Amino acid sequence: MSDDLSQMREDYSLGSFRRTDLEECPLEQFSKWMNDANSAKIIEPNACTLVTSSISSIPSTRSILLKGIESGYFLFFTNFGSRKARELGQNPQGVLHFPWWSIQRQVTVEGSVDLLDEQSSEEYFHTRPLESRLGAWASRQSEVIDSRESLEKAFEEVSERFGKNPPKPSFWGGFRLRPQTIEFWQGRTGRLHDRFRYSRTTENEWKIERLSP
Repeated sequence: MSDDLSQMREDYSLGSFRRTDLEECPLEQFSKWMNDANSAKIIEPNACTLVTSSISSIPSTRSILLKGIESGYFLFFTNFGSRKARELGQNPQGVLHFPWWSIQRQVTVEGSVDLLDEQSSEEYFHTRPLESRLGAWASRQSEVIDSRESLEKAFEEVSERFGKNPPKPSFWGGFRLRPQTIEFWQGRTGRLHDRFRYSRTTENEWKIERLSP
């Protein structure tokens, strides 16, 4: 297996990326690339890896779905008892990584995280499919359970309790990440990749720098 892994290589030759191609606002640039990823039929282009860290600096990662960009913030939702929510409560910094490998691109967003307001969480919750809303009640995310049957039983119980109109649980809601840096990566032949980083300045403007691959 080690030999096989060492021989795995990909020629990144689908595109290039120059300073003149960039929007001045990274959120506009992100939206363009998200549209490209969606047009390329990438499965769940809004799926990304969220990195958090405990108060003792132990990192953890998981896949989540980006559910909005509003007023300059990246939005996602979760159970407040989950590991990611607990860690964000201890250390409100996060990283979002979007791995769009089939079009040889990736985007990394770093910044501070805080809670989304309750009304916005309430409004989003009621746009979710019924099974997802019931699942939010049935699952105590990240807690140990004894079996799949226990989870399914909990789902049946909340289905009987709430029917087709479950309210938003008090233990579920949104977070918003305010980006401090956003990096765009385009694969290039010979590993001479194109990398551009937007960094927020003290004047709340954006500085754009090309990074060595």
